Amino acid sequence: MISPAAAMNSQAILRPSFTTPSEAFQVSNLGIRRCHALAQDRPWIQIHSARKPTYRRPGLTATKGRASTIRSAAIESLPSMLDALDVEEGEPKPNRKLADIWKEIHGANNWEGLFDPMDDILRKEIIRYGEFAQACYDGFDFDPFSRYCGSCKYHRRELFQGVGMSDYGYEVTKYLYATSNINLPGFFQKPRVQKLWSTHANWMGFIAVATDEEEIGRIGRRDIVISWRGTVTYLEWVADLMDYLRPAEMNHVHPHPDVKVESGFLNLYTAQERDCRFCKSSARDQVLSELKRLLHKYKGEKLSITITGHSLGSALAVLSAYDIAELGLNLPDSDDLAESIPTTVFSFSGPRVGNAAFKDRCEELGLKFLRVVNVHDSVPKVPGILFNEKFNMMKQWINKLPWSYSHVGVELALDHTHSPFLKPTNDLSCFHNLEALLHLLDGYHGREHRFHLSSGRDPAMVNKSCDFLKEHYLVPPFWRQDSNKGLIQNSEGRWVQPDRIRIVEEPPTDPDHHETTHHSDNQMQPDVAINGHSPPSSLL
Repeated sequence: MISPAAAMNSQAILRPSFTTPSEAFQVSNLGIRRCHALAQDRPWIQIHSARKPTYRRPGLTATKGRASTIRSAAIESLPSMLDALDVEEGEPKPNRKLADIWKEIHGANNWEGLFDPMDDILRKEIIRYGEFAQACYDGFDFDPFSRYCGSCKYHRRELFQGVGMSDYGYEVTKYLYATSNINLPGFFQKPRVQKLWSTHANWMGFIAVATDEEEIGRIGRRDIVISWRGTVTYLEWVADLMDYLRPAEMNHVHPHPDVKVESGFLNLYTAQERDCRFCKSSARDQVLSELKRLLHKYKGEKLSITITGHSLGSALAVLSAYDIAELGLNLPDSDDLAESIPTTVFSFSGPRVGNAAFKDRCEELGLKFLRVVNVHDSVPKVPGILFNEKFNMMKQWINKLPWSYSHVGVELALDHTHSPFLKPTNDLSCFHNLEALLHLLDGYHGREHRFHLSSGRDPAMVNKSCDFLKEHYLVPPFWRQDSNKGLIQNSEGRWVQPDRIRIVEEPPTDPDHHETTHHSDNQMQPDVAINGHSPPSSLL
């Protein structure tokens, strides 16, 4: 399912910039044959003779030198671009439905046989959960000149509409906030004004549940999603949070002192600030409370718990999944793991979280982790860059070191150099970018298979928050931003930041409490900004 944002006019984006038939004829015979085949359903390829396709790019007003450079690049990359856009023919696949195989897709068999060749349904599901993680970026207010920097730009009822996911069939039930006792200047965003919406908290993600009956029927159960925000460009957080391993201590009744996790991640997950209305309860307590409420509300239904996150959000996703299973929240009616609610983490570009004992305990609890990484990204290689799960010599001794870490679950490794859409770069943030990773997923079909896009997901999405697409696609870098940087013109003709609706949803301080108090709509106060913009119509 493609969001409205993903449904941009890809024809305008992917047109090669040839200006004469003779230039177009320089491509290989194979490329020409594919041009003819593709011209039937791609109107931007114009065939004017039996052999010579011509390409027209209306409105192109580049300088002569720049146009020549772009034309040369387009000529060289046309065959690979056509390959990437083409649909590979193969044996007809059986008519499978997600509703029938969703447990397999969520790792019941540890995804054996689903990567090579890549299972189409699995690919779509990974991308779908990746878009839930991307929604945390698209909804977050990064602007330091905004009074609401560090919060979400939308009220929870309008989040999916605001980020182009209104047709996904899910409803956000809870926003998650976090504070930290560690100084994280590049991760915790604060405005440059004195009047702050919060001096301690940052919006960290959301909990959503499938509510549309058609969607529930399609996926085969009612799905509860926990999505964590990560980092877009600031990669120094790795050094800020890397400290030492400490006992997780999630279950005080049945403790496992040998199970240890990175102290910085645990601090972010468990820290609270009594003087802040958003962090009176830790992010951990907010998750456990809302999850208990939803499990109680939908008791008796077929359920799944899916947790997703990118970068630092991936670490929080792994921690929260372990926490949920360690406390037995996914075992509402029985201690038998076979009767548990399937709990799966779809992790994107995530670091290592704990030690080998943590990995073993996650496996004992029946948790499933699928880690999607770019092999050129440095974040999944830390912490434990020297001593990790790959170090087999003196393994028992190595595992006892306070800086020995181990990845959990199954890894799906992708390589951005295989995509003909992406340019060579030394920018590490491009390798770590979530939209780029989702693009690689869309074109991945197996280790020995050529890269070609399968779902029609617009490659322009890659440049939403980075500069990674080749120049001749004419997609500007960092193109996604609010209209007029969020300013509106008031009745006096001045450009100002709009006030946001105040809907305070304080989490209960007791993590065992089932209900969460929400203020009703008639308690909205437009003078104070907390959880989101006013309705879109009022901003026009």
